[in-house]
Amino acid sequence: MEKNPHNKNLLVELFVEELPPKALNKLGEAFSSVLFESLKTQGLTLENAIVTDFATPRRLAAHIKYVADKAADKQISQKLMPANVGLDANGSATPALLKKLQSLGADASAVANLKNDNNTLFLDVLQAGVTLPDGLQKALNEAIAKLPIPKVMTYQLHENTQNPGWDSVNFVRPAHALVAMHGSSTIAVNALGLNASNITRGHRFEAKQPVITIKHADSYEQQLLDEGAVIASFATRKAEIANQLNAAAAKQSLKPIEDDALLDEVTALVERPNVLLGQFEEVYLEVPQECLILTMKANQKYFPLLDTNDKLTNKFLIVSNISPKDPSAVIGGNERVVRPRLADAKFFFDQDRKKTLESRIAGLDKVVYHNKLGSQGERSQRVRAIAKWVAERIDADPQLADRAAQLAKADLLTDMVGEFPELQGIMGSYYARHDNENELVAEAISDQYVARDDLDDASNLVSASLLIADKVETLVGIWAIGLKPTGDKDPFALRRHALGIIKSFELLAASAFYQKHEFRLSLDDLLEFTAKTFTGTLISVSMIEEIKQFIFNRYENQLSVLFKLQTLDAVISLTPPLHEVYKRADAVNSFQQLSEANSLAAANKRVGNILKKVEGEVKAEVNVNLLKEPAEIALNTALSQVKPEADKLFESGDYTSSLKALAALKSPVDDFFDNVMVNAEDPALKANRLGLLATLHQTMNRVADLSKLAS
Repeated sequence: MEKNPHNKNLLVELFVEELPPKALNKLGEAFSSVLFESLKTQGLTLENAIVTDFATPRRLAAHIKYVADKAADKQISQKLMPANVGLDANGSATPALLKKLQSLGADASAVANLKNDNNTLFLDVLQAGVTLPDGLQKALNEAIAKLPIPKVMTYQLHENTQNPGWDSVNFVRPAHALVAMHGSSTIAVNALGLNASNITRGHRFEAKQPVITIKHADSYEQQLLDEGAVIASFATRKAEIANQLNAAAAKQSLKPIEDDALLDEVTALVERPNVLLGQFEEVYLEVPQECLILTMKANQKYFPLLDTNDKLTNKFLIVSNISPKDPSAVIGGNERVVRPRLADAKFFFDQDRKKTLESRIAGLDKVVYHNKLGSQGERSQRVRAIAKWVAERIDADPQLADRAAQLAKADLLTDMVGEFPELQGIMGSYYARHDNENELVAEAISDQYVARDDLDDASNLVSASLLIADKVETLVGIWAIGLKPTGDKDPFALRRHALGIIKSFELLAASAFYQKHEFRLSLDDLLEFTAKTFTGTLISVSMIEEIKQFIFNRYENQLSVLFKLQTLDAVISLTPPLHEVYKRADAVNSFQQLSEANSLAAANKRVGNILKKVEGEVKAEVNVNLLKEPAEIALNTALSQVKPEADKLFESGDYTSSLKALAALKSPVDDFFDNVMVNAEDPALKANRLGLLATLHQTMNRVADLSKLAS
């Protein structure tokens, strides 16, 4: 028995042919959320309503708790017409107004209750709440229309009572059934040429019976599991697969490779998972494990198994959609399928090693990089020059950096990379070792493609030289031909390249070497030198500055989760050395905790405004003989003590202490502004006071522009 016959739980399911696996989770979430929001907007859900989404390879569904069979009626103010149109000079209703009232179900008696607001007539009417069939039909139409479908297909419906003849339907995949239930009752709605019922289908092979009659909206998930052998929830199915993978691997004292994207994709391919163990011949382990892992994951959706040292074994896990009593046929079939792919990988690897990387360099001249920037060979020459230049400034071996850059793109011409582009750099490093290249060179070839988030040290300075060179060459070159990022479009990943440069600067500056030695790599110089390597492309000074600001903006966005935008603005507005941004922001953050910080920031802003209004240059010089007022004498005395200390701390890199030293200036600065007239009538006196303020401004703004901190 229903406790409240008007508020029941709702179930909606679209039963379709196999959905695109990479899009399934998003499709399921979008279908349920749009459906829920539409019903909520129409007043059909209670305040404590909850939506649960379901998504399997063959269905999208939503279960919504606490849905009314009719929305509550509500009083609304209906706009009618201008008052001078609806009422005559005597205030009586015009024919136009009477006709309008009649269309709304009212008569002349309603005129007395009309509201006149800003010369517009309004009628208070009771709007009937929408019924669930009508509201659900609207919500269902919206949910289908707003699905993030990667690619729509068109198919034809067979003749039926609702759609006589042959009709075309556009949807992600052909739909075969629609379920819509409010409690135990079916709701009369339709979609994609289908009338709603309470009948669906279970697992294609494992279901106990071909069709399942859903008894109640709340029994849907359990009935699918019990009768249909289907785990309807994407999240539950994903967790079940993960548990089975870990359990199967543990039996072998191994561990499955971690790949959440692969786990999502496999979850979207099966309705009731069954994890099985397969294996291949150990001879294939002679191939670099990255190749074997990639082919098993990308082509077969297998989970390779690793030992405790993260080394690939010859065993792998299969997530099957069927659970036969004897799984040997399924396992054997998968082993037969994967073997030729592993054999191909071994063939490519063996063939590639018959030629050295060096012998492939000349072929890069025939590989187009970009029609406006030349070939990969020409690009390689630019990267070589930049890498060597960077190496000279970070104390790396310039010859090794040059060699790494020379060989960096040679693996693009190998069979393995031709088959698996994702292995660029990785294969180059293997082939470089086979050719007896220096180990630092081999590492650098692989590291050039390392994602920013995976960079964890700068111990190989040859790698750092090549990585910076590769990314800055791309950033400057692509920007120069007018393809800079716009909005959410960044086809050449220039934002990612900028972050890679930033991360490299951070890691280098944090290394043990640069804790004891001067950091000599400058972003300004790097961009300027890079621009010179593009001999056939004009790159202006303003364009270099634009790229520099782009990099700083990326850094500001990255650090915004750690610091206030006000803090970052204070630091970045000075465009300090790139590797110092974080350190300075941290120092400013500490400074802001001081009780004197707000007052000093406000004073600094005031000083800046005064100096801006002065025509010509104001030198930070003070003639002590022209100091007359006690307050200006006191400020100069305080500055003569604080400035040397703050400057010394700044030069040593102790930005936090340098800023904290400024706290001693609060009282003398406050007294100065309270008691001294800067714009004195005597020109010499005025100039001297401006010189004193310029000295103060210079002292306060070495770490950051403190005026940006003023509220």
